[in-house]
Amino acid sequence: MIPSSEVEYSRNVFNQPLAYFISFRTYGTWLHGDERGSVDRVHNQFGAPMLPRNSAIEDWEHEHLANAPVVFGLSERALVEKTIRKVCEYKGWTLLALNVRSNHVHVVVTSPGRPEPVMNAFKAWATRRLTEAGLVSQGGRVWSRHGSTIYLFKPEKVAEKCKYVTDEQ
Repeated sequence: MIPSSEVEYSRNVFNQPLAYFISFRTYGTWLHGDERGSVDRVHNQFGAPMLPRNSAIEDWEHEHLANAPVVFGLSERALVEKTIRKVCEYKGWTLLALNVRSNHVHVVVTSPGRPEPVMNAFKAWATRRLTEAGLVSQGGRVWSRHGSTIYLFKPEKVAEKCKYVTDEQ
């Protein structure tokens, strides 16, 4: 679902994004030093290259995990998806695309304000529901710190990210 031209116009008059593409990972499944690259608090600027592979850092991080890496099965994935849908409904956010994978989540959503509180709400409520269902340990880490929040200002970018989330995972 792509925002209507009326919504598009009203949000862009004030230079507001049409939607956000939010991604976040489960805990311990992509550590610093990983061969896929990584970012840290110092090297996390839009468009900046990722940090290169560093097996010593990755090994150190793996040894110091607070709990085992979290990998979702079908039950966990279904509950996280249901929870994110309910959060959007409750908050009045428009969910455009959602895909919950075994080790990460992708969401395209419209909401007022910044995307970080949206991502935090998804993580907090999903953790609560997973814990209540006995699918994760109470007090254990479920999600990695932060995630990715991309502002989408153009309808074609919203459509591109929706297609990626729904068809290319």
